[in-house]
Amino acid sequence: MNIVIIGLGKVGQMLTHYLSNEGYNIVVIDQNSQKVENVVNQYDVLGISGNGANFQVLQEAGVDKANVVISVTTSDELNILSCLLAKQLGAKHIIARVRNPDYSLQSEILKNKLGFSMIINPELEAANDIRRTILFASAMRIDTFAKGKVEIIELRICNGMKLDSIALSQLSSVTKSQVLICAVKRNDKVMIPDGDFILKGQDHIYVVGSHKDLTKFCLDAGFVSEKIKHVMIIGGSKITYYLARQLAVHGIKTKIFERNHERCIQLSEQLPYSVIIEGDGSDENILMEEGVNRSDALVSLTGLDEENIVLALVAKQLGVKKSIAKVNRMNLNGVIDQLGIDSIVDPKVLVTSQIIRYLRVKENHDRSSSIQTLYKIVNEEVEAVEFIVDEKTKYCNIPLAQVKTKKDLLIGGIIRQNQTIIPNGQDVLNVGDRIIVIAYHTSLKDINDIFEETY
Repeated sequence: MNIVIIGLGKVGQMLTHYLSNEGYNIVVIDQNSQKVENVVNQYDVLGISGNGANFQVLQEAGVDKANVVISVTTSDELNILSCLLAKQLGAKHIIARVRNPDYSLQSEILKNKLGFSMIINPELEAANDIRRTILFASAMRIDTFAKGKVEIIELRICNGMKLDSIALSQLSSVTKSQVLICAVKRNDKVMIPDGDFILKGQDHIYVVGSHKDLTKFCLDAGFVSEKIKHVMIIGGSKITYYLARQLAVHGIKTKIFERNHERCIQLSEQLPYSVIIEGDGSDENILMEEGVNRSDALVSLTGLDEENIVLALVAKQLGVKKSIAKVNRMNLNGVIDQLGIDSIVDPKVLVTSQIIRYLRVKENHDRSSSIQTLYKIVNEEVEAVEFIVDEKTKYCNIPLAQVKTKKDLLIGGIIRQNQTIIPNGQDVLNVGDRIIVIAYHTSLKDINDIFEETY
């Protein structure tokens, strides 16, 4: 598959990293020649320095032979124009990053009338991610599958909890809920555990199940957290706008801190149900005056990773139940774990997962068993993928105990009609099932990729 990526900001560079590792033929375009040189030296890609909305530049990049053109510059207008030109030149599929809320409302027009294959909005996806985490207060992160029927949540085991020093085979002694611990992160090591695996304090665990079973599991295992009703948000970014609107639908009150006067006026007009404070949300005295210690959650969404981390840490020290920080630099994840911040959100990871899912679907467009949902979890080292079982799926109606799957891979859940099944060795795959597959260091493009080849 031939792919052209326009824009080498955070999203563009992450896309280049993942897609080049998956063997796609990639051409990157950016007006910053140094960025282009750095990416070309790091990955097996071709690079062009120039304007992605320039006809000659697009011709040089070979968009007429491109299967997909992805424009992720910092300008919505440039992204839209680049994709429209690429479409006219013969590109089969076009994907644009569009961040402005006004444009986002017109996404259906862009897709239905102008031929865009996908409109991605990192800020909206980040807001969706934070909203899910706030609504499921026990979880550090939550991803959904099969239209919400199945979820994967991330939890941190504290020392002395019921799960500390428990083997997974003994999980039934802690809870009767139908869940599966599908991955564990211990320090910097990622593991797909078996029944003999022993959990330890400070482990990050990733648990699959229905919302009802996960809620019961959290209660049984001691991950209890009261419902969040009041949220403080630091920074008046686009994520803040989307998040405050979503939380208002659920009756959650928000108080937003923003330094810029004009932005405060704008937010007060756009968000009539939020309280807008013109002030420095990083000032502990201002936070205390506004009742941070009475808030259930604090979400730090400034433009600086370090500031977001510090604010989330201060919030925990002041007694806030849940702290969430936006972090764009993955090398800070280890620091965050040590500090005990509840959740982080990285917009570029969320949209990268969306695009990767779309590309893999396009590679298998003739198969109904192609990817339905895909998330990168456990520091982006593990993929959680949803497939549909069809007539071409191998090993249907055979007990899973007799089916050999690839190493570091497991089937975490089966959705059969409205029933969620946490599979054991006697369960089978039926045509029409949706399955959740957890894979470490394996890129899955088709459901049959999960099986070990036998000769």
